Amino acid sequence: MIDHISIGVRDIARTRRFYDAVLAPLGYKCLSSGEGSLGYGADAVVLWISATDHPVPADDRSGLHICFSAPDRKGVNAFHAAALKSGGRDNGKPGVRKDYGDNYYAAFAVDLDGYRIEAYCGKAG
Repeated sequence: MIDHISIGVRDIARTRRFYDAVLAPLGYKCLSSGEGSLGYGADAVVLWISATDHPVPADDRSGLHICFSAPDRKGVNAFHAAALKSGGRDNGKPGVRKDYGDNYYAAFAVDLDGYRIEAYCGKAG
């Protein structure tokens, strides 16, 4: 249903370091890089990041977050560790979320610009 999503950030170089580290354990990489933009995905760009002076203000109560598919639970764990190591904030440690399903294994973080991000794997342990 959704082909891609775009977000704006203040510092594209800093953001690239963060997302290169965070998305690598999930099998995603930077497929497009320009002076003011980045495009991430596995085979095609699905996340566009652009430099802007006016990114959407972070709001923990907005309900907005971006969820990335993980190949396995190890990927979820590595995503979360990389997010914290790269300057992101914890927003939910890796684990099963029984209220979402018996095999809903996820971790949550907040990136450098305040976007809430998640990695999810639905495979049994």
